[in-house]
Amino acid sequence: MAGYRKLSRNAAQRKALIRNQVTALINNGKIVTTEAKAKEIRKVAEHLIALAVREKDNFEEVTVKAKVARKDKDGKRVKEVVDGKKVTVFDEVDKTIKKDAPSRLAARRQMLKVLYPVKQVPDKAAGKKRGTVEVDLVAKLFDEIAPKYANRNGGYTRIVKIGQRKGDAAMEVLIELV
Repeated sequence: MAGYRKLSRNAAQRKALIRNQVTALINNGKIVTTEAKAKEIRKVAEHLIALAVREKDNFEEVTVKAKVARKDKDGKRVKEVVDGKKVTVFDEVDKTIKKDAPSRLAARRQMLKVLYPVKQVPDKAAGKKRGTVEVDLVAKLFDEIAPKYANRNGGYTRIVKIGQRKGDAAMEVLIELV
């Protein structure tokens, strides 16, 4: 007996399907799919959330000095002439950054193995490349989802049966984050 469902696909297609649906689940909070797919998605999603819960506070905040280009009121870089060349003017700024512990970094990389990059398009610029923003799902897992489930031991997802699909009578379910 196999430890997973084959979902009538070869290995590469099955992995891509599961990755795609787990990414959609974490990005949107809920998705509609078939029962067999939902049970496979649940395994992967619960593992990722458990990793995030375990490593959510495993970092230190460090203050570093960074060079930032000085900008004028229009948002353009300020240039100054030095030795006959135009050179951008930089200011030193103190920034606080989160420095991951090694185990949190390993968890972050395991999450990135599963999650696809997601781009979010604002409503105003629908259908255009301009204004698209890449959503950091790993940061969403650590900063939003993990604190919500900090005092919970597993059971981060819920599967609710909707009914049979009209075309092939497959059982459709709603899988959502609890």
